[in-house]
Amino acid sequence: MRRDPATTAQPEAGPNTRSAAARGNDDFINLGEIIAVLLEYKWLILAIGTFAVLVGGVVAFVSTPIYRADALVQVEDKKSAKGGLAALRDVEAVLGDTTSVAAELEILRSRMILGRVVDRLNLTVQAQPHHLPVFGRALARRHAGVEPAAPLFGLSGYAWGGERIAVQSLEVAPYLMGEPLTLVAGDNGSYSVFDDAGTLLVSGRVGEPASAEHVSVFVAELVARPDTRFILSRIAHTSAIAALRENLEVRERARQSNVIEAAFSGPDRALAESILNEVLNAYVRQNVEYRSAEAESTLAFLEAQLPELKGQLDTAEAAYNEYRQSRGSVDLTLETQSVLRSVVEADNEIVALQQKREELRQRFTSEHPQVIAVDAQISRLRNRRASFEGNVSRLPETQQVALQLRRDVEVATALYTNLLNSAQQLRVARAGTVGDVRVIDSAVTAQFPVAPRKALILLLSGVLGLLGALGTVWAIRALRVVVEDPQTIERELALPVYATVPASKAEEGIERRILRGRGGKGELLALVNPDDDAMESLRSLRTTLHFALLGAERGSVLITGPAPGVGKSFVTKNLGAVLAQAGKRVIIVDADLRKGHINKAFGVPRGLGVSDYIMGKATLEVIVKPTAVENLHMVTTGLIPPNPSELLMHPQFANMLAALEDRCDVLLVDAPPILAVSDAAIIGRMVGATLLVARAGRHPIRELEQAVKRFEHGGAAVKGFVFNGFDTRRQRHRFGYEGYHYQYKYKS
Repeated sequence: MRRDPATTAQPEAGPNTRSAAARGNDDFINLGEIIAVLLEYKWLILAIGTFAVLVGGVVAFVSTPIYRADALVQVEDKKSAKGGLAALRDVEAVLGDTTSVAAELEILRSRMILGRVVDRLNLTVQAQPHHLPVFGRALARRHAGVEPAAPLFGLSGYAWGGERIAVQSLEVAPYLMGEPLTLVAGDNGSYSVFDDAGTLLVSGRVGEPASAEHVSVFVAELVARPDTRFILSRIAHTSAIAALRENLEVRERARQSNVIEAAFSGPDRALAESILNEVLNAYVRQNVEYRSAEAESTLAFLEAQLPELKGQLDTAEAAYNEYRQSRGSVDLTLETQSVLRSVVEADNEIVALQQKREELRQRFTSEHPQVIAVDAQISRLRNRRASFEGNVSRLPETQQVALQLRRDVEVATALYTNLLNSAQQLRVARAGTVGDVRVIDSAVTAQFPVAPRKALILLLSGVLGLLGALGTVWAIRALRVVVEDPQTIERELALPVYATVPASKAEEGIERRILRGRGGKGELLALVNPDDDAMESLRSLRTTLHFALLGAERGSVLITGPAPGVGKSFVTKNLGAVLAQAGKRVIIVDADLRKGHINKAFGVPRGLGVSDYIMGKATLEVIVKPTAVENLHMVTTGLIPPNPSELLMHPQFANMLAALEDRCDVLLVDAPPILAVSDAAIIGRMVGATLLVARAGRHPIRELEQAVKRFEHGGAAVKGFVFNGFDTRRQRHRFGYEGYHYQYKYKS
């Protein structure tokens, strides 16, 4: 059953038809509007997001994997004074200090430790294959063969995987320090080294040292195809330390745990593990050296004193023996031996205290309490020894001399023996010194790289792509100030919108076929698909057009637009068809004497038309041509003239319109865009009403305002607008239903 046109309504939305609730909603975020905009730009969002994910995939593919080696070190909390003399054990509380983990962390990152690692592993010499930019390194990593990979694309100078080089030494002139040098592999283990300018510096063979004026190099291993290039460089010692420190991480694993976690990151798994192990070894060695430094200092002092004491002992023994021989055998009496023991003990104690004082003075000033206490002990011993000297003076002269010489021998022997024993003890202590740090877990490199995290890169690239797409849409919307709904026209221009015509995919297909010359006679949307939503809107326009022409002196309507491509011809020809289907006698005049093509939709040849009538070459009976639609006739443009504006201003054109109005109920005139040429303004003075066709999302409101002013300046008035190309799917999300387009259909 055919649909009754009267059952489809297009309400007229005037400036004051918006409800108070709708106006209040302008102050809030319209979720439907956001969804509608996102759906409108869904392909742009999808394209930008896909591109971002592809870029992230490329980054994940070409990024060099970074491996991480980690280890654990324990720092024991104990005193630092180890291996010292037993005489100094009572001052360990003052000399010792509790190990600080923060200090140990700084020591681990110090130049002292890292410098030893650089020297031991020869990290000032860098050598690596030269890969193709961007993708070359990634392709080389994926080479699984033992032999070097064959070159791709004929680029034999690049390394494609499987190449190896080991440079044991590289010495360069100061001006080449830090500069990249190019080593080119030759045949049978030969090679040549060039500078950045391509100048040959030195040539040599693997396993043999090669020297020249500015470069000295020793290549221990070279596995590569001939012509393969490698990049060599000799960097400064400080630069190598800085690079090492940048990739070294040290931290206390848990607060006050005294456990240090050390880690090193790098692209080479084996090298990362070797570097971290060497850092730990250097750290442990320096800790042991530091802890044995006190014993080493004391031992050096004692070893310097031993030769002097030995000489004093030999001299004293020689003098005593010589005196005994000169005087005969002189034996000491019991009283003299008792005095001798007392004097010797006092002298030994004085010497020991003097030695202790010297060691204390290496750490403290003379005002320190321990130094003052030692000085007091020495003073008391000297007073005691002086009393012994009084007893000696009462002995016979022979006994006094013998006692003096014997005392010298005894004192020298005791001192020498004590120092010799102390030196031996310090040697043992130095050899057995153990540091207060120990390696719990040696360095181990993880099986899988810690970076890049490919899944995270893809996720972030997708998120950033989505944010970038949303930002792009926002920028487009911010810069694109266009009319999206008919209410804007009514509010800003105070002119009614007589019809809102939804976009029609069927009409787009018809237009494409006509432009390609494949359209058949009568291929008009009103005939091909009369149930299309766009046709329902034009039937509504048919009803409101009757009221628009009330009171008009003429029964003609001018249909034009502000700019090309807004659908004015679509509205003209299909409106004429629905008017004719309602029983009206309709004539369509194609007054676009520049690009008129309405005749193609009706399958009518251009033939004689408007231009021919104005120039007097044809009559009305000739130019008015029937169409496939009953009651619908049309007047084509005729011959395209070189001066269309002048022809339209000719009185004969006005006479033609007047004569055509007498022959029909409604005369529809299609004219060029008003902002492009002045033709529409000329015709506007000769018709009963003027309708402007505006397309959704095409015009800024100022453009429509300018089009209205053009007509006003030309002496014509615009009755209202036809809003074309309205996206009902988008409005469904914006308003919750299909905009203001209603449907009411019957089914048979």
